[in-house]
Amino acid sequence: MVDVRYDIAFRLYPYEKVAAQSRPAQRHPVVIVGGGPIGMATALDLGLKGTPVLVLDDHEGVGQGSRAICFAKRTLEIADRLGAGDAMVAKGVTWNLGKVFHGHEKVFEFDMQPEEGHKRPAFINLQQPHFEKCLVDAIRAAQAAGAPIEIRGRNAVTGMHQKHGHVLLDIDTPDGPYQIEADWLIACDGAGSPIRAMMDLSFEGRVFEDNFLIADVKMTADFPAERWFWFQPPFKNCGASALLHKQPDDIWRIDFQLGWDIDREKELKPESIRARVDAMLGPDVAYELEWTSIYTFQCRRMKDFRHGRVIFAGDSAHQVSPFGARGANSGVQDADNLAWKLDLVVKGLAPEALLDSYSQERGYGADENIRNSTRSTDFLTPKSEISKVFRDAVLELARTHAFARPLVNSGRLSVPCVYDGLSLNGPDDPALPELTRPGAACVDAPLGDGFLLNKLAGVFTVLAINTAAPAIAEVDGIPLQKLEISTQNDDPKGAVSARYLGGATQAVYLIRPDQHVSGRWQSVAEHQIRSALRRSVGRDL
Repeated sequence: MVDVRYDIAFRLYPYEKVAAQSRPAQRHPVVIVGGGPIGMATALDLGLKGTPVLVLDDHEGVGQGSRAICFAKRTLEIADRLGAGDAMVAKGVTWNLGKVFHGHEKVFEFDMQPEEGHKRPAFINLQQPHFEKCLVDAIRAAQAAGAPIEIRGRNAVTGMHQKHGHVLLDIDTPDGPYQIEADWLIACDGAGSPIRAMMDLSFEGRVFEDNFLIADVKMTADFPAERWFWFQPPFKNCGASALLHKQPDDIWRIDFQLGWDIDREKELKPESIRARVDAMLGPDVAYELEWTSIYTFQCRRMKDFRHGRVIFAGDSAHQVSPFGARGANSGVQDADNLAWKLDLVVKGLAPEALLDSYSQERGYGADENIRNSTRSTDFLTPKSEISKVFRDAVLELARTHAFARPLVNSGRLSVPCVYDGLSLNGPDDPALPELTRPGAACVDAPLGDGFLLNKLAGVFTVLAINTAAPAIAEVDGIPLQKLEISTQNDDPKGAVSARYLGGATQAVYLIRPDQHVSGRWQSVAEHQIRSALRRSVGRDL
């Protein structure tokens, strides 16, 4: 990676010596290693639920360079629940429309969110440092309100040892080493995870023989806030494909497909990068290089995300190619899935076996992402002449025939994973819409006084539509929220009816703290709700 010039170097948690560095190893319920977006989202979610969490990061703030830039609707909905969504959308560049070109010709365009009735857009573009800063700002607000979250900068984990019932960590700081203990350790320390290496664990999957150049440039341009992708771009020396995306502060993301056999050092020289950018933008366009990098496509994952008291999330657990925006977005879904489960386990309200369902569900999500990412990569970089003939024929047909457009794969963009058929899912009534079946993330809908997802506040919820909810306040000590909606009075756009009832006149949904549907019925008794909730927390399996 080459940092040419980047102004975002937020020093949000500068190093401070703490008393624990001079004491015997102190025990913490949850320790997170890695202060990137996944570590901070997990810490914020746990802290808001009242579970004490310590974040150890080897730096003092967010990283430099854009890195991830496309954050999907589901990620923004999770950020809303954590108190960071408004800041992200205010700073980000909103977009729903993408265009695909083949040479000079536009093949077609697509709208990622053609229907109305959602609070958040399909995507925003927001440089990862800004995304991380929004999370840290939300953590500071939560700390001020009493949330038990601590962040220690320049605390590098140099060793870890699993003991009976806890993990012992060796930590290095500017004032020397010390040790701490963790009941649970969450490794959010990136694709090169030191924790994974210390445990001698590996990835399984593929590394693709191709290289892509990222060039973030600062310029004033009239291009719209859309995703533009070229197969065989018409610009001289711009590779087999190219991508153009707008970011905040007049920064534009440009990707060039370089091929496999390249001189990386030569390609990262400013004059080489400028030659490609000049060919794309034209010689008279003024710009500055902000950040550049070369990456290869990798589609890999750990076999299991939980190893005793150590749990892996985000890039430390799985990697996918950047096209499709599935990396950071899937990592935030990891955090969303893990936090409520670990919170219940720490509080003694659920068995440790519930954490195995994290590996099951998010492993299922990783497989889905890898499958889509691999297909995108194979379409972008055909591995044989016949594959290239097929790819080019699809692009030609797509210009005039709608049936061919779903076959065009410039990166299947991130959507929430549906945990179909997995162990925590409860009963289903197939007469209700497939969109909101058990395992699916709840779909937003406008209400008379806001949006549906804003009312699902990170606890188990009984959503009763056109009927009364059973009078249950808790199950085995787990709080249960009740939300009753009348489509006649509370559904101004008819979205609740369409997305949650279909042809039915009433329904009751049990919704998990991560806003995924646990079970649903047209009519339900109290004992059925209790049984479904116990299943959702790893009991009665």
